Amino acid sequence: MMPLAACGNKAVATTSGGKITESEYYSSMKQTSQGKQVLQQMILDKVLQKEYGSKVSDKQVNAQYNSYKSQYGSQFSTVLQQNGLTEKTLKQQIKSNLLLQAAVRDYSHITNKQINKQWKKYQPKVKTAEILVGSKSEAQDIIDQLNNSDNKYKTFKKLAKSKSTDSSNKNNGGKVAAFDNTDTQLDSAYKKAAFKLKTGEYTTTPVKTDDGYQVIYMIEHPAKGKKSQHISGLRNQIVQQNMNNSTFLHKVVSNVLKKGNVSIKDNDEKNILDDYLNSNSTTNGSLGTSSTSNSSSSN
Repeated sequence: MMPLAACGNKAVATTSGGKITESEYYSSMKQTSQGKQVLQQMILDKVLQKEYGSKVSDKQVNAQYNSYKSQYGSQFSTVLQQNGLTEKTLKQQIKSNLLLQAAVRDYSHITNKQINKQWKKYQPKVKTAEILVGSKSEAQDIIDQLNNSDNKYKTFKKLAKSKSTDSSNKNNGGKVAAFDNTDTQLDSAYKKAAFKLKTGEYTTTPVKTDDGYQVIYMIEHPAKGKKSQHISGLRNQIVQQNMNNSTFLHKVVSNVLKKGNVSIKDNDEKNILDDYLNSNSTTNGSLGTSSTSNSSSSN
């Protein structure tokens, strides 16, 4: 994130051709779409912090941060760089997302009918591993080797390391981050095939996804249990779905900003929040929708 700080004549950079001042930098930045998005996000974060800051703790932020760090392992620093993030800015993104989630939860008036509907789709978080290859015949050959193995999972991990083209997880046995029915990151074909497996089972036919052909091993598939055991989780899933609903999210952001008594002092930026503060607006903006990967997990 590029800060739109208080402006002055202090030099941001100097060159043989002259210096670039804070005011010049600011004037240039605020004309760009990225600069406007940064200012929008900063305003929203201020309002959300005032309204929902007590509901988001440093412990929650650190827990989600550590989850990402554990998920990517030795590749964590590389992933941060690829996404233009640092450890500090990632934590800022996580906090922004959790604050927005608190607002969405506040505006999600969940009924029993919604809970019953969600229960029909509910799947507990499962742990899987995968082997990705380029052809159906390669995937079938892997399945044949598993069929002839006395220790299926041990063989699966060896084959993942030697055969899988997915460099992100092949060295840890093809393990995939745990997911449930609200996941928006994985291919739908992968999820559909995985949810049919019991613990210790694997797909006996190649699974065609957008990435290629995959063989999936179910490391742990907890029992679904009774609806009464999962009311809190079902409510969290509904909130997460609302987080992923651009129309719902737009309404929440609009209401939050209207309550936040926002006043834009820079004449050039007067209209920056019109999409949210103008009640007649029907266009969905992008404010507040930016989030880190694997944001489907609820806290």
